[in-house]
This record gives sequence, C-alpha cells and structure tokens, in this order.
Amino acid sequence: MLIRYFGAAKAAAGTEEEHLDEGPLTLAELTGKLAVRYPTPGSGTTDLGTVIARSTFLVNETAARNPDLLLQPDDVVDILPPFAGG
Repeated sequence: MLIRYFGAAKAAAGTEEEHLDEGPLTLAELTGKLAVRYPTPGSGTTDLGTVIARSTFLVNETAARNPDLLLQPDDVVDILPPFAGG
C-alpha cells in the first residue's frame, strides 16, 4: 500500500510517501498504525495522530469518509490535512 502525505502530515511523518506491506486493513486501522509509528515529530511540528484526526483521505483518488473502509495492499492512500491559504 502506498501512503502519500501532504502538508502538515508530511511534516509530522518526515516523509512524502512510504510503502506498507500490510493489508487488508480498514482505514481506521491504518491511521491508528501510522499515528503510533510517528508519535514524536520535530520541534514545532504537530504529531501525526493529531494531524490525522483533522485530515481527509483519498483512496485511489476517491474521497474516503468511512473509517471501516477495507483497504487492499495495492491501494494508494492520500492523507490531506486542512490547507490554509489566501
């Protein structure tokens, strides 16, 4: 499974993307694993669990709102925190 991080999620995870050799698992299980995997970000950065709690998700470029959505090993999951701008 390919996980792609954007904005604050990228800063909290310290990476743009990663591959996980897990699945099937639900979206909730995945986000829980990621929050535990990246508990302490760099100085001045919000932890990934907090970012995930405010984020929206795309699975294979489709909005995913159901935490019970079953993810497969070949899925692409985008973590999109709220964006600010003007």
